[in-house]
Amino acid sequence: MNVLHILPEMDEGGVERHVLWLANELSAMGHTVTVVSAGGKLEAQLKGVKIVHLPVHRKNPLTALYSAFRIARIAKREKTAILHAHSRVPAWIAWWASLLSGVPWIATCHAFYSRNAGLIPYKRARLLVCVSESLQLFYSGIFPGRECPVIYNGLPPSPYTWKGSEGGTTKFLFVGRLTRKKGLLVLIEAFSRVAAGTWSLDVLGDGPLSAEAQVLTVSLGLQDRIFFHGFCDTPEKWMAQCSCFLFPSLEEGMGLTLMRAISMGVPTIASDLPAVRELSTSTRALVKPGDVNAWAQAIGAFLKNGATGAGFDGSKIPSKAEMAHSVVLLYDIVSQRTAGSVR
Repeated sequence: MNVLHILPEMDEGGVERHVLWLANELSAMGHTVTVVSAGGKLEAQLKGVKIVHLPVHRKNPLTALYSAFRIARIAKREKTAILHAHSRVPAWIAWWASLLSGVPWIATCHAFYSRNAGLIPYKRARLLVCVSESLQLFYSGIFPGRECPVIYNGLPPSPYTWKGSEGGTTKFLFVGRLTRKKGLLVLIEAFSRVAAGTWSLDVLGDGPLSAEAQVLTVSLGLQDRIFFHGFCDTPEKWMAQCSCFLFPSLEEGMGLTLMRAISMGVPTIASDLPAVRELSTSTRALVKPGDVNAWAQAIGAFLKNGATGAGFDGSKIPSKAEMAHSVVLLYDIVSQRTAGSVR
């Protein structure tokens, strides 16, 4: 099958890694895969995948129409069977490209969005794939009757296993794009309220909040304890050597970094979010999102007891191969329905 994925960029983030792993797995299964984006550092990890650069990240109707015409032309020439959009602007582009080419399109919903005109294309998709049950509940509420199957993000095998930190320092770890909704500022404030102890926090990731987070760290006198390392393409190596993984997101469709930490057996403190509860076996140990005092207490308890009190069910997390097979089944259903409607 010939499939074309559209996403804003192939830079750092859960959507990008989802597409990276899905595209590579589909290619390994023998499918023809094209990824359209504005480019990015993760592009180098695509294997056997066609790469097309277009300004599909820009929220400009004229630019989006230009991209739609280009993608429609590619879809006709390459005999593409499915257009697969990730994020809102790509959804508009996929919708228009589908109208121009006659190729059906679907979207994967990775996050919660405001209920506004930006969601109009999702009503036109053949189906909406949701990466968590909480997202399924959200989108099926907006679009009653719309098919919203759940396919959890699949992960490749980790080359590392969790061993924990060596020495007397308790090493906490945060991994994620540095945006406000990831909760890093809450985490930094929480550490400023933690009683003195031998601890450190490593922050892996880039993003628009990087400078503000570093300024806050210095203003709180934590620059000798909190370290910013920027983007890292091997976060599993850090997870294997940390004492505790921290997931302070304020909202989340389904966090890939959380899923990776759970799959590796890393002790984890996480926000009490609907998607997180889907993987949790003891929701009482989850922490109220955005509550600095609650996070300070949870971190302090770990420093005292060496345990999080939280439990997670790693068996719910599929492999990337299982994810890809589930997605292909949906592709087949959409293709068969399209062929039937043509007849």
